[in-house]
Amino acid sequence: MTFQMVKSLQQIRTSWSKLLLEIYYDKSNECVNKKKLDATEEFINHKFQIYCGRISIYPPFPLFFNAFNYFDYENTKVVIIGQDPYHQPGQAMGLSFSVFGDVKIPPSLKNIYKELDTDIDEFVIPDTGNLTKWADQGVLLLNASLSVLESKPNSHRERWEFFTDMIVSAISDKTQNVVFMLWGNFAKKKRTLIHNQENHCILEANHPSPLSANRGGWFGSGHFSKANKYLEDKGRNSINWMLV
Repeated sequence: MTFQMVKSLQQIRTSWSKLLLEIYYDKSNECVNKKKLDATEEFINHKFQIYCGRISIYPPFPLFFNAFNYFDYENTKVVIIGQDPYHQPGQAMGLSFSVFGDVKIPPSLKNIYKELDTDIDEFVIPDTGNLTKWADQGVLLLNASLSVLESKPNSHRERWEFFTDMIVSAISDKTQNVVFMLWGNFAKKKRTLIHNQENHCILEANHPSPLSANRGGWFGSGHFSKANKYLEDKGRNSINWMLV
């Protein structure tokens, strides 16, 4: 089994496929993106081969670009930026903060649910960590790194971050009235990638991880209700944050 960059981008089921391929083939910078992403492909396949199944890469290859399968990029409403895929078996599914339905809910996601419980009146804390219902409504759950080596956080970050940074900028430039949720210092640094900030809404807060959230600045941030108010004010459908 090998990871094939172009084939994977072509298999995305939405208009994201065309946009990401345009970034990949961008000739304005002498195909630097293509060279870097080809090197990423080579790096991932090399790691996969040398570990021979003893150490895994997450998520599975077919889910590297899963975040882009749920809606066309023109319909992006909310962008939630994570840092790294989950790096333990059976967790990562290509959506930031999300895990498969039968997986124990991670601590950061538990705190997201706690905030939702106080921020959205009708919200009921679910027993699932699967966030595809949000993705179906135009919420891009984007990790800065699209893959990771088992038990090695940030091990592929340098291979992907330039690409996902360009994706954030493309959303900024090609869409309007999108809510960018920047949680924690890592995500807050992405603010500079949002070029036409007057056309979007930027919400910043501490990261929902227990270490950060319990210091203040996460609980009570009200990002979910603020996002919905902004979308409604701009004539867009709000997000139904309910998962049950």
